[in-house]
Amino acid sequence: MTVAVTVASAEPELSVIVPTRDRPGQLAACLAALEAQTSASFEVVVVDDGSLDAAAVAAVVGRVPPARLVHGVGRGPAAARNLGAAAARTSVLCFTDDDCRPGPGWLDTVARRIHGGAAAVAGPTRNGQKANVCSAASQTITNHLVQASLDPSGATVRFAPTSNLACRAEVHRSLPFDEGYPLAAGEDRDWCARLRQTGAVIAFEPDAWVAHHQDLSLRGFWRQQVRYGRGAYRLHRGPGPRRAGLQRPRFYADLVREGVAGGVRTGLLVVLAQVATAVGITREALAARR
Repeated sequence: MTVAVTVASAEPELSVIVPTRDRPGQLAACLAALEAQTSASFEVVVVDDGSLDAAAVAAVVGRVPPARLVHGVGRGPAAARNLGAAAARTSVLCFTDDDCRPGPGWLDTVARRIHGGAAAVAGPTRNGQKANVCSAASQTITNHLVQASLDPSGATVRFAPTSNLACRAEVHRSLPFDEGYPLAAGEDRDWCARLRQTGAVIAFEPDAWVAHHQDLSLRGFWRQQVRYGRGAYRLHRGPGPRRAGLQRPRFYADLVREGVAGGVRTGLLVVLAQVATAVGITREALAARR
């Protein structure tokens, strides 16, 4: 592992971990949103997970004073986040993705909840590409999964995607992401499930939002949902108490209803996503038998 460091002027209190791969433009927008945060002491650890044009990524990171760069070897986001956490210098780890842009006050809000006693905190992820129907459908699916896992009071959530998740560094040290998930699929659900087994909860903070700027084509949307199916198979076939159960039929009925509420095309894509997920599950099951 090679680490290139740009040192911030003040000792940071929070670390933001951002995995990236061959998306310097998206990364630049993410880092700009982080630079606009009002928190006075934070660092950003960018993990380049095997970009073909590593120099382009390094150039983007080099223009942002609070940022440091860690080089991974293309082992996937779970491994990349673990690398970033290992390089972090603070007691609070905040995770987001290179195509996300945290909203104003994101870090301050997360820090307040963590310092108030929460072991982990999550907030909403909003669709940042409103004109892109594939992005809208993708975010509808993820957000429905989050909403379905909220407790009745809305204070805690059982699942939070790593587009908007924070925890104490000590929590991550005892509970790193499972690097057996090589794709961006299922590793966050697995982590949340293992956290719950320790008796800890994820506090939900509505004010700590990020905007997700997925630039999805129809082909990209299909491939993403197939990938999610592959991750779901691993999750459902996990060992012992880590094994996830299937959702009830009402979950899918409500999901389609939410998709249609966003427009007919969004609703149709939500239905298509279920087909793609089934394809991914089947592919992963066949691969496991081999």
